[in-house]
Amino acid sequence: MTRWTLVWVVILSGLLLASCREGKPVEDTAVARAQSSDVSEASEVSVQLPTLAPTVVLPSATLTPPPTATTLPLPTPTLSPTATPTATPIGPCDGRMPNGDLLTIVTKTYGLSPAYTPDDLVPLADYLGNDVTLGYPIIVRAVMIEPLLQMIRDMQAAGLEPQILSGYRAYSEQAAAYAKWAAEFPDRVDILSAPPGHSEHQLGTTIDFGSPHLPEYSGDPTLQFHTYFYKTPEGVWLNENAWKYGFTLSYPREAQELTGFFYEPWHYRYVGVEMAATLQNAGTYLTAFQLANQPEPCIP
Repeated sequence: MTRWTLVWVVILSGLLLASCREGKPVEDTAVARAQSSDVSEASEVSVQLPTLAPTVVLPSATLTPPPTATTLPLPTPTLSPTATPTATPIGPCDGRMPNGDLLTIVTKTYGLSPAYTPDDLVPLADYLGNDVTLGYPIIVRAVMIEPLLQMIRDMQAAGLEPQILSGYRAYSEQAAAYAKWAAEFPDRVDILSAPPGHSEHQLGTTIDFGSPHLPEYSGDPTLQFHTYFYKTPEGVWLNENAWKYGFTLSYPREAQELTGFFYEPWHYRYVGVEMAATLQNAGTYLTAFQLANQPEPCIP
């Protein structure tokens, strides 16, 4: 083997080794050169090709599955039984009598016991002359005497001639009055008069006022009560000023549907200055206020 042949063998071996390492084929030009140089000598050379490194296959990573969520059963709610409401029984009528309460409800529905009589009744004749009482034996509750007297004095000072035609009326007296109206006006008695036990006069705090000028407006000198009382000087003054003394008109025009009574411009009830002012400022009347704000009263 010549020296140049050996050189070419070494070069070819290096190229083969580099090709194996890089994974690239030996260029055709280098092989051609070696073959053209000395084919015969190259056949005598034993070339040891490098052994390729074994291919290592790495094991695939084992994926851990995410934990499965565990659904816990919800507890079944325990329903507490609803307590059965217990109604508070209303006491008997004799235990719910007014006992002097100025705001006792008295209507066609709610009334007073036949036995009810105020315990502080006094005669008006002890305080007022016949020019006011016309000689009638009128009695009223003492609780209203002072404001009533002051109102009468102020009316007289204004040149008016107030009259008081009725005050306290017992159950039996109301029964007689109702029977009288029923005989004269059987079809209208229920709007002209209250049945016994359902009259505010039994409270002793209600006054029926009159005027000597009523015949001028009604045209009938025999009548003491007429809706035209509101036109008289006394009726006008009371409508404007009675509340200042604690009195309120029980049956105004707009109240008939609720009270069941016809308009009575002469019928005033003492409820105290505070309540009378409340009603006046609110533009309402006593029965409407009572039914909206007071407990349900007794029905005898």
